[in-house]
Amino acid sequence: MKRKAAEVTREYGPFPGVEKIHGVSFDGKDVWFGAGDSLHAMDPASGKPHRKLDVAAHAGTAYDGKHLFQIAENRIQKIDPASGKILHSIPAPGNGTDSGLTWAEGTLWVGQYRDRKIHQIDPETGKILRTIESNRFVTGVTWADGELWHATWENEESSLRRVDPKSGEVLDQLDMPQGLFISGLEIGGDSFYCGGGPSGKIRAVKRPARKN
Repeated sequence: MKRKAAEVTREYGPFPGVEKIHGVSFDGKDVWFGAGDSLHAMDPASGKPHRKLDVAAHAGTAYDGKHLFQIAENRIQKIDPASGKILHSIPAPGNGTDSGLTWAEGTLWVGQYRDRKIHQIDPETGKILRTIESNRFVTGVTWADGELWHATWENEESSLRRVDPKSGEVLDQLDMPQGLFISGLEIGGDSFYCGGGPSGKIRAVKRPARKN
């Protein structure tokens, strides 16, 4: 495993009326973040939120190219981002202990916090297709360009880990600066967008060069 310090390149927030960041996603233009009882879209260039959907947003957030997916207590809801309408919902594998969400290869990947697991699930039924074990609490999941990364937060330490999507072996690790913790994760271009939990902030972390 290659390990080095994470490079925080920008901080966003805190945002008006947002006490905690629960999940983070990126639709190619906007960064979306869950704030408990609402889902917000932020322009990463200006750092200003400009849209709000009144939907429950208690943990991970994902985007499949057309729809948003949001963990709401023990369900994963499929949402039309234009209207905020809930189109479909499936049971979350952790039944309320889920902590991260991302879209890849036509499926959803869901982190389970204290169980230290990542599940690949069918987005239509919620059926578990694959499970990866971690040795740290999982607080965010993201996938891009064939790389699976997840965030950790345990014993007052947070890191970003690139893992083998089959075995769960940790291949790379970026350690966050002391006192900065991750409560949601998504890759967007050359950055990781990391929710900052009760700080109410989102932080951009430089993404390492892609592996061959």
